[in-house]
Amino acid sequence: MYNQFILLVAGLGIAFRGLMSKDNVDSVRLDSWVWAARFYKTRTLAKSMIEGGKVQYNGQRCKASRMVEVGAIIRLTQGTDEKTIIVKGLSDKRLAAPLAQALYEETSESQTLRLERAELRKMNNLFAPHPDTKPDKKMRRQLLLLKSQQS
Repeated sequence: MYNQFILLVAGLGIAFRGLMSKDNVDSVRLDSWVWAARFYKTRTLAKSMIEGGKVQYNGQRCKASRMVEVGAIIRLTQGTDEKTIIVKGLSDKRLAAPLAQALYEETSESQTLRLERAELRKMNNLFAPHPDTKPDKKMRRQLLLLKSQQS
């Protein structure tokens, strides 16, 4: 009933040995796969992100029970980052990080877009500096007065 399989991570020489039933090899639920690939910390969080429309399967909004297939394109949001990935492997068990990264491949367009957005966020912080200390009572009153005069 169970097959033993070995998933080799390319270039790392790490092998994962585990038991997986025959019926789970071809398809896995989307919430389970996203959790196993370590995009979200809990399955409940993965399910709520899918139901909230933060995860798209082949360009469409879907349910958490959608079955994932190899070669599918998944677009998901993690915080402020958006990733577009291609499914390379299936697993319903949460694996170690190097093994989980072997389950998917991020597209080059997605990587460049994420890097550009990270640079923009860094540049934005330069133009909106934060003070070294919190404003005291007198400074807060002056800020409130200044804001009320502007509007």
